[in-house]
Amino acid sequence: MKRQKRDRGERAYSRGYQAALQGRSREACPFVDDNTRQAWLNGWREGKEMNWQAEVPLQRTG
Repeated sequence: MKRQKRDRGERAYSRGYQAALQGRSREACPFVDDNTRQAWLNGWREGKEMNWQAEVPLQRTG
């Protein structure tokens, strides 16, 4: 049985997420198509946020 490929949007999102974790800028997006580019940027933003949260130490209160 053949494996079904993920759609372009899912692949673009994943590649954008990985790009953000590697510290690449959003200008590094390789896609021109609006929908695919948007999916890549959404992944990039999510990855950037996760990367940022991992770097910020928790502040103690009190």
